[in-house]
Amino acid sequence: MYHFQGVTLRRAVPEEAKALYKLITEDERWAQFNGPYFPYQTPTLEGFRNHTFQRLLKGKDMLLIEFEGKPVGSVSWYWECESTRWLEAGIVIYDSNYWDRGLGFSALVPWISHIFDTQDIERVGLTTWSGNPRMMRCAEKLGMQQEARIRKVRYYQGEYYDSVKYGVLREEWQTLIQQLYSQEQLA
Repeated sequence: MYHFQGVTLRRAVPEEAKALYKLITEDERWAQFNGPYFPYQTPTLEGFRNHTFQRLLKGKDMLLIEFEGKPVGSVSWYWECESTRWLEAGIVIYDSNYWDRGLGFSALVPWISHIFDTQDIERVGLTTWSGNPRMMRCAEKLGMQQEARIRKVRYYQGEYYDSVKYGVLREEWQTLIQQLYSQEQLA
């Protein structure tokens, strides 16, 4: 369990399956910003229990984001290329009532720290698209560097968008995190 600025990251518990399924499927506006150019189909409850919910229960590569005692999203990581130790982080705030509150930032600070603490890597990446300005602002607020902008490679609803790649190195994160936590203690 990890805490930062009122946000908690934690594993799911078995009793939460139906409530989390409802959270993810009831208001799917989040899917319009989470790589909507990739095919998405609402999972069945059984499909959710067998895949995403198992990852949330194990807590190795995916945790719930909880705010004010309520699950509102999830953080995750995945290997872009495990043999070269290229890892990417991800985040989704499912409940749109919690957008634009800085929860993504508050969840990614402990999540990126956790990734560096548990994985033998030198960089954490985050890939988004130009159609998701909130995620771009969050990555920049975290101190991540925009490492690539691949122009007009994401086609969605008749328009082209850019793929935007951010990253932070371990030594950069150590400096950033010291500054963040010292500011947090002063607040």
